[in-house]
Amino acid sequence: MRRYYAQCGPPGLPYSTCCHTFNATSITAAKLIFPPAQPAVRPGIPSRHHHLAYSTHDTRATIEFYTRVMGMPLVGAVIDDRIPSTKDAYTYLHTFFRMENGACLAFFESPGVPKMPPIEHRAHRIFNHLALEVPTRDDVDRWYDWLTANGLEVLRADHGMIYSVYFFDPVNNIRLELTATIDPTWNDRGEQAFKAVEQWFDVQDRAKAEGRDVEVALGEFAQMRRNRMKS
Repeated sequence: MRRYYAQCGPPGLPYSTCCHTFNATSITAAKLIFPPAQPAVRPGIPSRHHHLAYSTHDTRATIEFYTRVMGMPLVGAVIDDRIPSTKDAYTYLHTFFRMENGACLAFFESPGVPKMPPIEHRAHRIFNHLALEVPTRDDVDRWYDWLTANGLEVLRADHGMIYSVYFFDPVNNIRLELTATIDPTWNDRGEQAFKAVEQWFDVQDRAKAEGRDVEVALGEFAQMRRNRMKS
């Protein structure tokens, strides 16, 4: 278990394991810090918001709101049956909506995944994450070294268009991603995105009309699509 240290009182006093009960007054006198990691060196700070991803159970309504109400175009869509970072077998449609500065909000639709709240499903902990951009692939790898040196569990994933590491904020339990853009057109694929979304909807609607299990049908479709892209 990681130990946290506090600097209690004025600056300059030695750090020690803190046993104070914090309240509104004492919190201002105690500065929680992480003990320094050696020999790793922090590789800088993230440059900007890259994309922020959430779960959704209605991609149609999500597209309507973000494109029409918010004015954010649909610029990317990914369909797969496996999560690149964790290798979990979740079938998903991953859509991206671009802001003016190029940063995006993104959403996952995955058949069979329960809604939040009240039940937290493992998929939600994977799908919901905040991605922060760093300049290069080498920077991502340097962040990997720094984060692991500080006791965090870190996963690497090469998505082709971006290269990422994933980890959790240990205080707030938020899944974070540090990513470098490999293909600068990753968020400028609106035509392909609409085609992918329409294919997802077609499979979904056909399965419902035929009385098939929608999760199974979409899983088969995502696996076929992934295999075709590999060939």
